[in-house]
Amino acid sequence: MTTLKSKLQDDLNAAIKERDELRSSTLRLTLAAITKEEVAGKEKRVLSDDEVQKVIAREAKKRREAADAFAQGGRAEQAEREKAEGEVLATYLPKQLSDDELNAIVAQAVEEARAAGAEGPRAMGAVMKIVNPKVAGQAEGGRVAAAVKKLLAG
Repeated sequence: MTTLKSKLQDDLNAAIKERDELRSSTLRLTLAAITKEEVAGKEKRVLSDDEVQKVIAREAKKRREAADAFAQGGRAEQAEREKAEGEVLATYLPKQLSDDELNAIVAQAVEEARAAGAEGPRAMGAVMKIVNPKVAGQAEGGRVAAAVKKLLAG
């Protein structure tokens, strides 16, 4: 078992003992998603810590999107629960880049792409190829794409 997955399992056991319903249900759902990912495909496999982190990030994104949907639908109580679950999952993810840090990385990538001959809005793909490995797990794809578009347009 990977170290991150075993940490999730240990934290789940602790949350159950403490009768922390929010934490235990969130960790249960996340571990179920990890197990589902492990058995998907033709053969069962053990996920690496990076793969487990991607599953956690995907689950956290689902919580954010659900919170927004509930808030727009006038269901504040459900939205708060989803936000709280997202915060529980955020503790297992790497620290997110601030907007300034992200913009600095994107600006550097735009310069690299321009040096390679990519210009204007068509350079989006080239810039994203440079930026994505640098910010992997530290910034959501939508945020990165928005920052790249803004810098290419300006």
